[in-house]
Amino acid sequence: MSTKSLAARFAELQAERERTWSKEQLEKNAAQRRILVERFDPASRPKAGDRLAPFTLVDADGGTIESTALLANGPAVLVFFRFGGCPACNIALPYYNETIAPALADAGIPLLAVSAQIPVDKGPTERHGLTFPTYGDPGYALGRQLKLTFLPEDQPAVQPGQPWIGATLGTDSYEITEPAVVIIESDHTIRFIDASPDWLARSEADAVLAHLPEVGVETSQAA
Repeated sequence: MSTKSLAARFAELQAERERTWSKEQLEKNAAQRRILVERFDPASRPKAGDRLAPFTLVDADGGTIESTALLANGPAVLVFFRFGGCPACNIALPYYNETIAPALADAGIPLLAVSAQIPVDKGPTERHGLTFPTYGDPGYALGRQLKLTFLPEDQPAVQPGQPWIGATLGTDSYEITEPAVVIIESDHTIRFIDASPDWLARSEADAVLAHLPEVGVETSQAA
């Protein structure tokens, strides 16, 4: 299968922004991502072979799923994203729907999208017709366990009724979850984890599928 890479799709997003955004907007966005990359410490993260504590996720209807049930029949793949309205996430989630969801479904391996946003924003699913479910991570519990959450450098005071990330997430906090793909074994051991402090740099399908021999699929992506 040949398909456009996620990096190429993000390059198109950036090119569009360069055409339509002001110099100040572009510089602010680039500075935010640069600061996150500079302060990123890979050694602080869990790695393959580390075992997670059991966790609970919440679906778009408010129902819960326990990790013991999710992992009862084998591994699961979790795609962490920032929030439902994030432009880059609305490129990444359809990309994973196109490139890895069909093979995982055939192999009976659960694929879930996860963010800290509660209630879960149904927007990405409805806009893109995602074939995998989207879940919320109550209280950042799993994101923190995986060391994926961060606080932005700039945290200005918020006036009542003012739009801000804490209101969007429903958490009343500036804390956000970084994009990541995590494969978790049935015993809660991490098989694969790839997290990025830069939200315009995320796991390609090939990298994920390479750690899923159960699927038996090779991909070839265009640049």
